[in-house]
Amino acid sequence: MSPETKAREEIDKKLIMSGWVIQDMKELNLTAGIGVAVREFPTSTGPVDYALFVEGTPVGVIEAKKTEAGENI
Repeated sequence: MSPETKAREEIDKKLIMSGWVIQDMKELNLTAGIGVAVREFPTSTGPVDYALFVEGTPVGVIEAKKTEAGENI
């Protein structure tokens, strides 16, 4: 399993445990739940790993990084 696949599985698991609905861009439905996390969401500076929407409003992004490069919050 590639590091990217492993990271995505871990992030997905944590988002689901927190109540987020996870979607790919091709199945985008921002009304699927109160909180929707969209994988590989395009932005003006390139795609983000996950874009977070609450009731259809963008509220944040998640960018996966190596453990030593990221911030644990």
